[in-house]
Amino acid sequence: MDHPILFLPGPTEVDASLRAVMARALVGHREAEFVAVVQDVCARLRELFVTRQPAAFETCPATALMEAGIRNLVPRTGRSLHLVAGAFGERWQAIARACGRSTQALVVPFGRAHTPEALRTALAADAGFDAVCITHNETSTGVLEPLRDLAAVVHAAAPQALVLVDAVTSLAGAELRIDDWGIDFAFAGTQKCLALPPGLCVYTASERARQRAATIDERGFLLDLPLALAETSAGRTLATPCVPLVWALQAQLLRIAAEGLERRHARHAAMREATLAWAVSRGFAPFVAEPEARSPSVSCIDARGGDVADLARRAATAGFRIDQGYGPLKGKAFRIGHMGDHDLPGLRDLLTALG
Repeated sequence: MDHPILFLPGPTEVDASLRAVMARALVGHREAEFVAVVQDVCARLRELFVTRQPAAFETCPATALMEAGIRNLVPRTGRSLHLVAGAFGERWQAIARACGRSTQALVVPFGRAHTPEALRTALAADAGFDAVCITHNETSTGVLEPLRDLAAVVHAAAPQALVLVDAVTSLAGAELRIDDWGIDFAFAGTQKCLALPPGLCVYTASERARQRAATIDERGFLLDLPLALAETSAGRTLATPCVPLVWALQAQLLRIAAEGLERRHARHAAMREATLAWAVSRGFAPFVAEPEARSPSVSCIDARGGDVADLARRAATAGFRIDQGYGPLKGKAFRIGHMGDHDLPGLRDLLTALG
């Protein structure tokens, strides 16, 4: 191998064919051939999100879409409820506060998922929220939330609240059906399950979300959701995008369509099962107790006192990169990102190297 193979929770490994796409000579982003590429990418993103609503991209990290969701969809005097199960749920609430919004959190311990019953109880006590923000797949802990059921609770108990979803490590790695589940806003970065370099964020918004945004003043320009979705879908990006990454995104969306979402999701689930079986066989344990809440894209593994730094060194010696734990879990748990274009044979090479 000519470089370390990334089994990180992101950025993840980028296939050589996609790297070659990005090496092409540039064209102007207003030229007809590139306008057609932008239109095609937006159409294919709708298929990826499983939605009839408009979808688009922007040259920015996913954190920018966390902020855009708050600025566009929560009135200045409004309130957002944040389902916090890890560091990125905490981040979204911190962003809402930084935007001057009133927030409340429904918190579960790291390694646990929220239950529809707990959310129903919380909304029965206070249903006056303008948005409920859910991290579908909590990258810091490897928790997959029961998004479909949580969204159903919001619609029943707080029908005025928009359902906002961080799909950063679930889009293209776990089932996500925007229209069928009643999701109003969702976004993801390209460096996770889309297996591209960081730099683009993809997103979609429902009609009622766009209608809400149209009533909110000073929501910005580049990430003004109604404007940006309409203009980008038509091929008219509001600013100069990262042209090579857009080419690569188009190529990757074609590859995903050829594989099929169901097969792609099954591949991710198979890698999760192989990773956790290896972990248990070595005396480690899944950090997430409930099997149904274990992420198909990133496994967080309780080291049970084992030497995480030594594991990372073994991986590096064999030409791989793994993560040594996020935030308070650093050194106590480690994460293996088995997402994007990784497959079982390549994963087994890593697990064999770890011993």
